[in-house]
Amino acid sequence: MRVRNKPWADDYIRDHQDYIVEDAENWVGKWSERFTKKQPIHIEIGTGKGQFIVEMAKQHPEINFIGIEIQKSVIAIALKKVVAADLPNLQLVHTDGADVDTLFGKHEIDTIYLNFSDPWPKKRHAKRRLTSPKFLDSYKTILKTDAPVVFKTDNRGLFEYSLITFNNYGMYFDMLSLDLHNSEYMEDNVETEYEHKFSAKGPIYKVEAYFNKKED
Repeated sequence: MRVRNKPWADDYIRDHQDYIVEDAENWVGKWSERFTKKQPIHIEIGTGKGQFIVEMAKQHPEINFIGIEIQKSVIAIALKKVVAADLPNLQLVHTDGADVDTLFGKHEIDTIYLNFSDPWPKKRHAKRRLTSPKFLDSYKTILKTDAPVVFKTDNRGLFEYSLITFNNYGMYFDMLSLDLHNSEYMEDNVETEYEHKFSAKGPIYKVEAYFNKKED
């Protein structure tokens, strides 16, 4: 969903370069330098207005978080939340997250979050889905060998497609819920803006998938 242009966005982003990156290609392999502490790095592709990534950073100071968003007006709204929270373990990246293997070094990332991604429902657009094989290739490159892709959606068709794609790619499932908000996993769930607004209309689906079998 497109957000109306925010006339103040350019100036606000320019004035808060300590929290936001617009030249992501210059930080490949050295993202830890953007943070005060060297810690595991978790990224969210399509961070929207920032509710999820900000709350995660608050709850987990032992992890460094990066939120990626292409829409300038949207990431500017997220940036306001980040600035207000003043979190040393959170950075935003204003760019297209489609080719994340060009933004991060090999095995630089510890977790990828995909929250309520565009379902691209038409069959001819399947390659644009963030859980298609093309994107999985990129994720596998930047993720550490024991790191997960955490996927959450309210779109049943996209969830089914994703499970099939993950399985065909040879990935392993550590957790899977067909109704997250009425499951044992809800206790640790951090909602996105979209999730908070629309979860009452139907179930939320979630899966954590690994490229390599997780060691117990």
